[in-house]
Amino acid sequence: MPIGTKSSKINISKEIDTKLISKIISNHLVNGDIVFLYGEIGVGKTTFVKYLINFLQKKNKEKTTEVPSPTFNVVNEYLIKKQKFIHYDLYRIKDETELNNIGLFEDSKNCISFVEWPEVIKRKPKNRIDLYFNYEKNFKKRNLIISTDYKKKIFNEFK
Repeated sequence: MPIGTKSSKINISKEIDTKLISKIISNHLVNGDIVFLYGEIGVGKTTFVKYLINFLQKKNKEKTTEVPSPTFNVVNEYLIKKQKFIHYDLYRIKDETELNNIGLFEDSKNCISFVEWPEVIKRKPKNRIDLYFNYEKNFKKRNLIISTDYKKKIFNEFK
C-alpha cells in the first residue's frame, strides 16, 4: 500500500522558482502521468505548464511555442518529439458528465496530461501528481505543495 507523502511548502513567489520547479518535474514525467493543478486564478498553474512545455521543446531542439491557458478551448495539445502533452482547464466545466465530451483521459496512457481545476473529477486516477499552488496572506507571496502517492522520487529533488 502506498504511503502518502507531502513536500513542505516551496516558495514560488519569484517566477524563476516556478520555472525551475517545472524543469525538475519535467525530468520525471512519462506517458500515463497526470498532473492535477489546484489553486486560485492567477496563482501560477498555467505559467508552470508553459515553462514545462517550453523547457521540453528547448531540450528537444524544437521551436518554443506559445502556451496559453486553455480556459476557453478547454483543451490544448502539444507534440514534442512524438510525445503528446494534453493541457486541460476544467474551470468552465460544471459537472462530471461534461468531462465525457472533452475526452478527458481517453488517451491518457499515450500522453502526459495536465489538468487545471480538477475538483470536478470525482474518480481521481491513481497515477497522478497533485500540485497545490497557493497565495500567502498578502497575495505577494506564493507557494507550491507537491503531493503524490505515485512518484515519490520527485521529492528527492527538493531535499
